[in-house]
Parts: sequence; C-alpha cells; structure tokens
Amino acid sequence: MKKSEQAVENHKNRYTCSGAVLCAFAEDAGLSEDKAVELSRSMAGGRMVKCGAVLAAEQVLKEKYGDESGSLIDEFERRFIEKNGSAVCKELKGIETGKMLRSCRGCVTDAAEILEQMLEDS
Repeated sequence: MKKSEQAVENHKNRYTCSGAVLCAFAEDAGLSEDKAVELSRSMAGGRMVKCGAVLAAEQVLKEKYGDESGSLIDEFERRFIEKNGSAVCKELKGIETGKMLRSCRGCVTDAAEILEQMLEDS
C-alpha cells in the first residue's frame, strides 16, 4: 500500500487529518507512530490556522530534511494551494463563506499524494 493510501485509510479509521498524514509518513520523518500521534495533536482541527494535513506534511519535510526543508515546504504549500485554493483550514471548510473548497478527507488525500510525490522525486 502506498503511503498516501495509508494516510486515507488512517483518516477513515478516525485519525485526525494531521495524524492520518503524519502517521503514514512517520518512518520518513524518523518518528515512531506514538511520537507522530503526539506531534499531530496540536495541528488538528485548524488550531494552528493552516490545514492539519498540510502542517503534518510540512512536519515530515522538516523532520526529514532539517535546515534544508524551507524550499521544499514552500513548494509543497504552493502545490497544495494550486490544487485547493487555500491551505487555511476554515477557508477549505468554507466556515466563513459557506462554500467548501475541500473536505477534510480530500485535504488528507491531496497532502499525502503531494508529499509522496515530493519524497519520491528527491
């Protein structure tokens, strides 16, 4: 199973958006699943403004590439916004506008697929 598929399965199994992505890619980030779950808690539910799936993918890049991750994070976010119109949770959910740009499951799918592609390319 591809890691992007695992992220979607995680989300179907009641992981948060951030937990679904971070746990699927924990090995790439050099994290145990327990540590990934712990780290993902603060990212879920729009608590940090950005989509939790986006934050989790960016955390994987930070953990894997350290100081070299800045341009990769910028590229990841550009691709996600290009696909979805935003990386801000409440904008994606349409909380203020009433127009949902992308569901949580869709954000998990997109974030995981973009991250997987970027990791394969690097």
